[in-house]
Amino acid sequence: MAQFVQVATERHKQLAPLSDSLVLLDSGLDSLCFAIIVARLEEALGCDPFAATENIQFPITLGDFIKFYEDAVP
Repeated sequence: MAQFVQVATERHKQLAPLSDSLVLLDSGLDSLCFAIIVARLEEALGCDPFAATENIQFPITLGDFIKFYEDAVP
């Protein structure tokens, strides 16, 4: 969640209040912001769950996004 706040601040985006039920498309972030978040998380965690499997169901909410990473990180 800290990455969401940091990227929103850096990119001058108005971030919606963060909660597990927040729909990512309603977060106030654009695709570049999400790409930055994913790249930073890959660097920090050593894992990119989006590249790890062919059959993925993309996260819809912030809670889904967090669980997606929790399930992928070894």
